[in-house]
Amino acid sequence: MRHNVAGRLFGRTANQRKALLRGLVASLIEHQRIETTVAKAKETRKIAERLITLGKRGDLHAKRLVMEKVPNRELVVKLFDEIAPRFADRNGGYLRIIPTRQRVNDRAPLAVLEFVDFEEIRDKAAAGKKGKKKAAAKAETTEKAEKTEKAEKPKKVTAKAEKATKTKAAAKTEKSEKAKKAPKSEKAAKATKTKKAEKE
Repeated sequence: MRHNVAGRLFGRTANQRKALLRGLVASLIEHQRIETTVAKAKETRKIAERLITLGKRGDLHAKRLVMEKVPNRELVVKLFDEIAPRFADRNGGYLRIIPTRQRVNDRAPLAVLEFVDFEEIRDKAAAGKKGKKKAAAKAETTEKAEKTEKAEKPKKVTAKAEKATKTKAAAKTEKSEKAKKAPKSEKAAKATKTKKAEKE
């Protein structure tokens, strides 16, 4: 009989079992919600809750103990800086197991393992994403409006420029016409003077 032998073996060797649970704990810290079999979820919960308690301690020795179980610096930083402070006022019971369905292949009972405050965090993240989307949409609309205004202003300027060029062209034509008329009158005056001189 298996007296005083705690834990599940999962039909694996010690190294394989350690690697399995290490991967599940790392995925749980990264995504804060995973789906696995009920037995694996129960074993993962034991390890993860101990790690969160170490994260609440926050000293160097606690970080080294966590690094033994989860050898990933980014996840350890996330555990100590984001996850552990959320449970500062809670003495255990950081995770919950929710049975979901039976696996299609072997009919194994599956469950979701997640943090107790996962829904609140998800709602806040969704609200933040909506706010970012609204801000981005407003920025896009303002940019489009500014672009259209800039596009319309040059048209007005070009219309004014066209009017100015037309008036300049009209003035030039008038001057040229006057210049043409003036020499003719001067020539006519000279011709009349010469005729008068000849008659005299």
